[in-house]
This record gives sequence, structure tokens and C-alpha cells, in this order.
Amino acid sequence: MELLDCRRLTGPNLLWDRPSVVMDIACQPGQALELRVRLEAEVLGLHQRLGWRAPDFSARPRIGGLSLAFDGPIDRLYAGIALAEAAWQRSSGAGDAMEGSIEDAIAAIRERAAEEANPALLALQAAASEHQAPFLWDDDEVSIGFGAGAITWPSRSLPPAAEVDWTAARRIPIAMITGTNGKTTSARMCARILRAAGHRVGLCSTEGIRIDDQLLDEGDYAGPGGARAVLRHPATGVAVLETARGGLLRRGLAVEDADAALITNIAADHLGDFGSRSLDELLEIKWIISRAVQRGGTLVLNADDARLVEQARDYAGRITWFSLDPDRRDVEFRPDDGWLVRDRDGRPERLCRIDEIPLTLSGAARYNVANALAAAAVCSQLGAGAEAIAAGLTRMRQEDNPGRGNIYTLKGVRVLVDFAHNPHAMAAIAALVAALPAKRRLLAFAQAGDRTDELLREYARIGWALAPDLVIISELAKYARGRAPGEVCGILRDELIRCGCPPEAVLHVDTELEALDHALAWARPGDLLVMLVLADAAAVRARLAALEPPAPA
Repeated sequence: MELLDCRRLTGPNLLWDRPSVVMDIACQPGQALELRVRLEAEVLGLHQRLGWRAPDFSARPRIGGLSLAFDGPIDRLYAGIALAEAAWQRSSGAGDAMEGSIEDAIAAIRERAAEEANPALLALQAAASEHQAPFLWDDDEVSIGFGAGAITWPSRSLPPAAEVDWTAARRIPIAMITGTNGKTTSARMCARILRAAGHRVGLCSTEGIRIDDQLLDEGDYAGPGGARAVLRHPATGVAVLETARGGLLRRGLAVEDADAALITNIAADHLGDFGSRSLDELLEIKWIISRAVQRGGTLVLNADDARLVEQARDYAGRITWFSLDPDRRDVEFRPDDGWLVRDRDGRPERLCRIDEIPLTLSGAARYNVANALAAAAVCSQLGAGAEAIAAGLTRMRQEDNPGRGNIYTLKGVRVLVDFAHNPHAMAAIAALVAALPAKRRLLAFAQAGDRTDELLREYARIGWALAPDLVIISELAKYARGRAPGEVCGILRDELIRCGCPPEAVLHVDTELEALDHALAWARPGDLLVMLVLADAAAVRARLAALEPPAPA
């Protein structure tokens, strides 16, 4: 048995909807029940010694272990972590050794709780609930209201609740977007549509934080921190929040209520991490966002994803479906005769022509047709009409979606740059490449070391389906994540050769920029270079943009 992690859950999460402390524990299936009983007893005992209210518990078996949470006030969760760690020590066999120092442990927890205590925070939280006002909190800031209606204070300089102008704490429309693939593109499409509808849009994603075209901060902000930054910004009129697996698993939802929530698909990615070691566990994590719309919003789902269809059978809220199947008359958003359409009571309403949406590459990029349908479904729930949907999608260029399906043309050589980083995304790229004529094809790719061996092999197998004449594998040292140098490359290369790739047709380089240099030196007019980049994506795009001749005026 091993305590893998002990952390705060600050919003609705995998176990329940309460702020709490969670312990992730590796153990054998037969040990989970006994361990849970012992841990709960120790946690209760420590609460009694401290004179604290007895907590409620929530537990969930995981593949390879157990997650156990107990609730507590939001100004005592760090002290709760210290308490959980002490309970683990006592329940895992170190209790006897700890008996002599239990009073020291209690004193340390009391000291941590005293440092953390913030009665004004709890009073403001209670008052926000009473006034049904949006409430956000973190270590540094506390706020009520969203966008222009947001009022924010330092967490240690909070006003009495009676002095707050609660009428100013307004809501704004919110869309949340998760899934395995297509999250960032769908979020960017939503932002464009909503801007065309006349809104000022706050967007957080794996790219950064934006208000319309203004980049406020660059980096991966597809978690609660990015959501809070968008929702607190005074210029945000509508919020589009990319909501990734990591933030959902580690902290929970950033907001409790949204107007629309999209799950694009469920596919193998990041499998192997505790809590997401199977597609079923991954689905449970992504499904958390359904809670944000169950009371009054709309859940937007992919009808072509069998796992989502099955999961939705017991969902009590409102669902809008989209599908790539033109014959699916039971879904609201689908393609039909070259158009995106919305079915209203059996009467299809044309939204825009698919070949006029630049990101679909005249319809060849089927995955972006799906993303466009998803974005149209989300934005319609936020009030966007057909004209705004068409304007947003048709005016969006590849520079508005960097790193996703970008094509550059250099002296007759086409270069496709994409982020595809898992088998599902690689299969989508393979389908796109099959629709793009080329004399020869080159595949340059890499993978992070935290994928399982089987996922790495599946990624390579689907890559071989592109029928490349040359394959370049980059090392990506900073993404090794515990793997030895050359180990990931060795697995990918071995699987390619097993699939029939000649050994001499596989090159191993250190960086993705080096891979680009090799690819350009190899290429001839009529060739297609497929660059799937992770670490050096911005640098690869910048170099290609500098080499590409300007478009004719």
C-alpha cells in the first residue's frame, strides 16, 4: 500500500460536490475496504482530538487502489491535508511509532489550521449562497459575480458580507468544453461564433487566456486557474472555458453552474495515471462537467461516441446531440448535402456550407467538421443564431487555430502541422492525409513517456496507416517522464518495423526542429510532410511561416 497523493478538491469533483481533502492510495482490490474503514476511523479520531465536527466521507475504488475524501470548511483544507497524512501514518502500520508524537502532530495541525483560518471568507461564502451570487475563491483572491459584475478582493482583506453590494454581482453566459480530442479547436470556434454574435469573449485553453484577440497570458490554462482569470476579467461578456482532465481530476470544477457543457469524445489518452487507467475511468472524469448544466443548462454530446451515448442514458438533464452521420435524423446538428444543418422539429435549418469553413479544408478534415457541429450546438444554447454561427466559422483562418490542422506550402511541398498526440487523433490525421494527394509522404512525430507501451505501439500502428515513405521520430527529452533516453523512440520504431516499415526508413533525431530540417531537405515538389509536434510547436510554425511565400494579393 502507498499514499500516492493527498490534495484539496476545491469544486465539484469525481467523488462528490463538496470541497474536501482526498487521498489517492495504491492498494490491492482486496485491501480497499479494510483500508477505508481504518482510515475513516483515524480521520474521525483526529477530528475528535481537535474538537472539530465529524466529517462526511466519500470513497471510490479506482483501478489499482482507492480514492477517499472527507469534507471540511474551505479555510481548513491545508490543515485537512496534514490531518490526512497523519491518519495515513497511523493506519498504515506506523501508528505505534507515532504514538509518542501524536500530540506533536495534533499541535502541528492546530497551528496550520490557525494560520489558514479565514472567518471572513466563510461569511462571504455563506452570504453569496444566500444571495445566489457567483462565488470564486483561491489562495490569493476571492470574488463574487462574473465579468463586468465581478468584484474581487485579496483573500486576506475581505469586507463584511453586509457591506457588499450584492446587486452588482451578476452572472454571464458560460460554456465549458472537455473531451479527449478537439477541445481547443472547439473552444476557439465557440469564441469566434460568440464574437460574431456581438459578445466580448473570455477564453481559457491550453494556449492561454484571451479576451477577444488580446492574449493576456500564454500557457496551459485549461484548468480552474484559467477559468477564474476569465470569469474575473471585467471585459468578459461570455466565457468559454476549456476544461481538461488534469484540472477536473486534481481540483474539480471551477464553477458550479454553466449554460452549456460540451464533451467532444472519449478516447485513449493519459491512460496509466492513477484515476484514469481505463476509458471508463477517463469517461467518469470528463462526465463531471455534466453536473454544471444539470440544473438549468444543456449538455452537448457526440452521438458518434458509443461511450457517451451509453453514459447519457441515465442523465436527467437536457442534452443536445451532434453527429457526422448525415442520416441521423434523431440528432439536432449534423451535415447534410455539404451543409451544417440544425434540425428543428424535423425541419433542417442550413447554417453554412462546409467547404466555406476554412478549418475543414473543404471538408477533408472530418474531425473539424465535427468540431464545427459541436461549436454550433454549444453557441446556439448561448443564443447565437445561424448568421453568427456561419460568420464565426467561415471567417476563422488557420492562424486563428495554431497547431491544429495548419497547412503550409513551400515551393510545391505541402507541410501539415498538427498537435495529434494520441491514437484517436492520429487516426483523424490519417483520414485527412488519405484525402490529400501527394507523390510521397513523410511522417515526423514523437510521444511523451507517460503513455503505456501499448498506447505507444497503437500510436505507431496508426501512424503507419498514413503510408509514409520516411518516418522521423523526435526524442523529446523534456517529455521523457521517467523513461530512459531512446526508450520511447525504440518502442515506436519497433512497432513501425513490425508493421512493415523498412528499418532504413526510420530516422531518430533529438528535437522537432531537427526533424523539420531533415524533412525539408528530403522533400521534393508534390510531397506531403506531416509534422505532429508537441515540444517545439510554436518554433516549427514560426519557421514554416517565415519560409512560406506570401499569398498573392
